[in-house]
Amino acid sequence: MTAELVRGQNHPLSQSRLEIRVSAGTPMVAAATLGDEQGRIHGVEWVAHPGTPTLPGLEVSRQAAADHRLAVDLDAMPEAVHRISVLLALPIGVGGPTRFGAVPAPFVAVTGLDGTELVSYTVAGLDSESAVVALELYRRQDAWKVRAIGQGYAGGLADLFTDQGLAQAGQLAGGIHEAVAQGVARSVPAPPSRPDGDRSRQPAAPALGPDQSGPASAPNSVPQQPTSPYGTQSPAASGQPAPQSPYQGGSGAGDGAQQPAPTSGGGIDYSHPRRQTSAPPPPPPTAPPAEPGRPPQPVAGDATGWSMEERLYNQVWGMFEDLARTTAAYRSAVDFAESRMEKELDQVLSDPRSRIGGQGDAAREAAQARHTELVNQARAALDRDIAQLTAESEVVEPALPPAFARWDNPAWHAYRVPMEIPMAVRLGDLHLPESADLRIPMLIRLPLERGLWIDSGRAASLDGSFTDAHDLRRLAMDTAVAHAARLLAVYPAGEFTVHVIDPAGSGAQALAPLVQTGVLAGPPAAGAAAGVADVLARLTERVDLIQMALRGGAPDALPPGFDTSQQLLIVNDFPHGFDDRAVTQLRYLADEGPAVGVHLMMVADREDAAGYGPLLDPLWRALLRLTPVPDDHLADPWVGHAWTYVPPLVPPGSQVLQQVLTQVAAARAKHW
Repeated sequence: MTAELVRGQNHPLSQSRLEIRVSAGTPMVAAATLGDEQGRIHGVEWVAHPGTPTLPGLEVSRQAAADHRLAVDLDAMPEAVHRISVLLALPIGVGGPTRFGAVPAPFVAVTGLDGTELVSYTVAGLDSESAVVALELYRRQDAWKVRAIGQGYAGGLADLFTDQGLAQAGQLAGGIHEAVAQGVARSVPAPPSRPDGDRSRQPAAPALGPDQSGPASAPNSVPQQPTSPYGTQSPAASGQPAPQSPYQGGSGAGDGAQQPAPTSGGGIDYSHPRRQTSAPPPPPPTAPPAEPGRPPQPVAGDATGWSMEERLYNQVWGMFEDLARTTAAYRSAVDFAESRMEKELDQVLSDPRSRIGGQGDAAREAAQARHTELVNQARAALDRDIAQLTAESEVVEPALPPAFARWDNPAWHAYRVPMEIPMAVRLGDLHLPESADLRIPMLIRLPLERGLWIDSGRAASLDGSFTDAHDLRRLAMDTAVAHAARLLAVYPAGEFTVHVIDPAGSGAQALAPLVQTGVLAGPPAAGAAAGVADVLARLTERVDLIQMALRGGAPDALPPGFDTSQQLLIVNDFPHGFDDRAVTQLRYLADEGPAVGVHLMMVADREDAAGYGPLLDPLWRALLRLTPVPDDHLADPWVGHAWTYVPPLVPPGSQVLQQVLTQVAAARAKHW
């Protein structure tokens, strides 16, 4: 997953052999310095520049160019090197621009040797500066990280080298500019302007082929929108104008996707990419005029889309991304403040003279004061953004249709069985520790592309409120019933069928709403032979029939009376009642079922299935893990935050579930 950094943010590096790629709109000089733990350069031999392009573990370009590749081997770095600073400077004396404010913002990316982009950073916000420290690779506890710096210097390379403690700063800077001026005739010109305005994501390595992890792309192709740890299908692949859900797909930080590219050479645009579109959707509602000095009032459905449902879906996507971005900026600012304070304190303690008298105490107090000021500034910006998102949430939440709404939303009181399948369904809420009161709806695109796993194996929630294993299993089954009821409610009559396997009958109480209203395809299957084996055999045969019809190019050649609705199988108390054959069939349904409309919902404790060994590991990975209690196990696709998932339980004492299922059952009876 690519991490798009903001100034001050850091990110761990998982590889030691790297390339640092620079893309700019004008020829510039790329260099790098090696520093000790305090970031100081010990001599000119610690600087890689066009005149001396190679150092141990480091190689830079030999001339000014609009695009650069710097090679870095972290394992080959001397032990005394703890920091590698990547420098960019505008050439002097060659008739080109002399300040970064007059050129497009440079784009810097750290990639693997195979071209996989690990980290990117757009060096925005510069004006009169002619040299800048773009990135810093630093060693922390035997591990390497990268930090976005963006520190510019109006005095150019001379001021930059002086700030890093180099005694021969002016002489070295003059030598670099002289070497560049001599080779300016050989410099690589700036690339021609592109219609899409995107110069930052052009692949420098061969495009991924069909046997690799992504689609092949042309040099000027439009970058893909990011898929989330919860989503898989892109709108381009599906032919739909709607963006990919930020929630559908994998369930951990290991899932990720390519980040959206900057669309200009200016500052980073943190707005959701699909809030601007070339399609001509109906005009969104008009926001009421804002009072002077106050931000505009939020309006439900202010995102683009062909319908109000699509606009609300896109708006929720935008809120999710906005909260992720602003929280990432806050955390990176706090990390930068702490790192800066540590550096200042290290400098104070390294000088024996500062340990005598009050000089050291004063320096420590000053460092702490600067740290507090930076943190307070970052928190103020975060609070401002959260307040704006909270106001938007308060407007959006009441306007959501039943498929997107919480169970306590008044929209359910006017519920009618829909005539069309909605874009998505809500499977809970997400929030971050910095904004615990701000909940973002977790919307999953329909039809489901992955099965669901309701984990009944956790011994406690985040607040430690659930410690009894029996209560947790009961709550897990209640959660599964709530999910199944919502899926039944958002599909048209006869378009969604639910089967249940409950070998020991332990879920009878939780399943009562589904059984009593008659919305199930049949009674919950109990017993290993008559229950588990029969249901799995029928659904496995269904998958085989549809696959054969599709592969044979005859999707209409299914048996007469074949039920073409989406199928959901709820499995309780797995692996109780499952033999080896049944386990194999279950894995088959999890892998092949979603593509042909057969979905799986497991209510299980993974530890209970430990006896099968690694055989079931692919099964768990194929399912989207949800929990019956709040748990921080989901990650976003942009910065990898651990989001707290809150399940969508029905309010205590509410009859909304019974009322909705009764209407679904009545509509199904008329349909059949």
